[in-house]
Amino acid sequence: MKNVYSFVMNGKRFMLLLTLLLFTNLGFSHGINGIVIDLQSQGIPNARVTLNGTAKFSLTNGLGEFVLTDVHLGDSILIESRGYQKRKFVIDNESYFEKNVLFQLFENATELSEVKVTGNKTQLTQSANINLNLQPVRSAQELLTLVPGLFVAQHAGGGKAEQLFLRGFDIDHGTDVALSLDGMPVNMVSHAHGQGYADFHFVMPEVVDKINFEKGPYDVTKGNLATAGSVDFQTREQLEKSFVSGEYGMFQHKKITAGIKVLENQRSNAYFAADYFQTDNYFESPQDFKRINFYGKYTGIVSPNFKVTVSASTFQSSWNASGQIPERAVANNAISRFGAIDNTEGGNTSRTNVQLGVIQKISASSSLKSDFFVSMYDFSLFSNFTFFLEDSINGDQIHQYEKRKIYGGKTEYKRSVSLDENTVFSFTGGGGFRYDDINDIGLAQTTGRTQLRNQIQLGNINESNIFGYVSGKLEINRWVISAALRGDNVNFYYNNLKDTVYQPKSLSQMVFLPKLSLLYNVRENMQLYLKSGIGYHSNDARVLLSSDELNKKELPLALGVDLGTSWKITKKLLFSGALWYLLSEQEFVYVGDAGVVEPSGSSRRLGVDAGLTFQPFSWLFLYSNLNYSHARSVAEPKGENFIPLAPVFTSDGKVQVNFKKGIFAAFSYRYMGDRAANEDRSVLAKGYLVNDLTLGYQRKSFAVTAIVNNVFNVKWNETQFLTESRLKDETESVSEIHFTPGTPFACRLQLKFMF
Repeated sequence: MKNVYSFVMNGKRFMLLLTLLLFTNLGFSHGINGIVIDLQSQGIPNARVTLNGTAKFSLTNGLGEFVLTDVHLGDSILIESRGYQKRKFVIDNESYFEKNVLFQLFENATELSEVKVTGNKTQLTQSANINLNLQPVRSAQELLTLVPGLFVAQHAGGGKAEQLFLRGFDIDHGTDVALSLDGMPVNMVSHAHGQGYADFHFVMPEVVDKINFEKGPYDVTKGNLATAGSVDFQTREQLEKSFVSGEYGMFQHKKITAGIKVLENQRSNAYFAADYFQTDNYFESPQDFKRINFYGKYTGIVSPNFKVTVSASTFQSSWNASGQIPERAVANNAISRFGAIDNTEGGNTSRTNVQLGVIQKISASSSLKSDFFVSMYDFSLFSNFTFFLEDSINGDQIHQYEKRKIYGGKTEYKRSVSLDENTVFSFTGGGGFRYDDINDIGLAQTTGRTQLRNQIQLGNINESNIFGYVSGKLEINRWVISAALRGDNVNFYYNNLKDTVYQPKSLSQMVFLPKLSLLYNVRENMQLYLKSGIGYHSNDARVLLSSDELNKKELPLALGVDLGTSWKITKKLLFSGALWYLLSEQEFVYVGDAGVVEPSGSSRRLGVDAGLTFQPFSWLFLYSNLNYSHARSVAEPKGENFIPLAPVFTSDGKVQVNFKKGIFAAFSYRYMGDRAANEDRSVLAKGYLVNDLTLGYQRKSFAVTAIVNNVFNVKWNETQFLTESRLKDETESVSEIHFTPGTPFACRLQLKFMF
């Protein structure tokens, strides 16, 4: 009995001791040595870190570092910074007490009053991201238009890449603007239809979280095709809510979209999204357009200093097209504005992507970021631009096609050093590669999509780009001085399968691209900057290795200079403006439609960009952007040196109202002025002004939205080309404007459920 009593008493003492130790451990305080970062893993200075329920707080230094003492397991901290969403972190495990723990904030892009103007970089993307978050866009084409000054136009069915316009360039489908998604390039070099072809339709707007863009060739991380500018779209790490939506509208418009949160916790997030879209569109010949998209993404915090993201997407589309039609055919009532000369145009395309991203915080002041991707791409397009000019019996329809695999990756190292209280030096070094394996790239003459008459081109292309760059940024009080250098080596290989003897050709070229900029933060509400830099766009491999042109250049350069400002005139009024200049060494364009080369020599462009964003109340948002450019060929005499189809004056804007009861409305406009269609401006491409309207009602679990395009049903031409063509019954060819009509009045209704 005594032994039992002793055992029980000893057991009680043991349990009491264990309990005391447990409570002692729970009550033991720690210190948090953390770093507050943004989505690019850059430190956020002057962020306030508060221990919830107390007055204790810490402010981050210039590198985003902070120290907070006397923190216990189970406590929570609140992190706040101007321009970012407040975020609460629960200290629920010991890993928070490790050194240099990362705490990530998301930008607050819905309130203009929270937008920062000053900093160590130019604040040009803020209006675009406010637009993105205030009223989510509903198509990939609308995503592109959020970039101030970037105009898009469709001219061969909904599945073909849009025609792009920026800073006095008719960029075709992407020759002078580099598009990317989470660092993966969208543009296709040495493409079957045209250099830099950028089909953005594989991107679902519902998964895009942020837009970063640069006008001009100043971003050292962007190389080929980034002359007039570059745009990088970043996808969400998580969905706010799962959702499903359906759209129905005129012209047999049908779309269903869904996004599902698969995983969500402090360490991991995953979601899946998909949509299906079909329409006959407004042409007399039904477009029978069909597109399907799938997208999935996983983000995991492997350790406090290591994050990994994996995403995969696939899309496929097919369509018919009415093509560009001649003015004379409409004028003599042979066809209507929405008719066709050859209604067997159209095509199909697909793209599948896998992306891997890794971010590692090496220390409080340094990080390593790597991105890798693989892309599989198919393309087939039937077009007829000249009708019966070359073949009066069978017509001039052509078929362009290719199969492509793209492999690429980039690694970037960043380090910041605080030299003293007011001086910070930042270093960035990176390098990577891109390899395009293009098989059976061809151009053929066809009839009605079915009959192959003549194989004009057929071959295989291997094109690789190896690049590296370094940049240094010195912040001294209000001044920021940046200098950078980038090197690109591009290798071209072409095997012409029409040759009777195996004789592949290859070529390798190197280019160095210096960049220099100066930024001055005048005061808290004003920033001035001066940028300069050199960019380039590569030529088509077939042009370089098959053409006998003496004036061809492999990697034509472009020199740019910008003088601009961002000025927060009042807390709720933001102005941005820039004077810019761009000298292109050679606009050497491969005309894939005809399989010929057209070197056009060097060109000079200068212009003015201006934007105004005004949010007098949280529920009222006004935005307008104006762009003027003067584009001329350098070699040609005055009066004959206009650059055909180069935009002169463009503008876009909107007024948006978001009422507290869930009612919202947006009225927008886009304007393009008249522009020269030929070198002496004797023929004009007519301008247009088009208005769109959105009305809706939203609650926590559902939203109803009505979208009206071309509210006033104006007649406008979306794309225009001066083309020589011949119709079936004509004995002589005629050179005149050929156009694709813009959408007439069209409305659709969307119903969305969130859960």
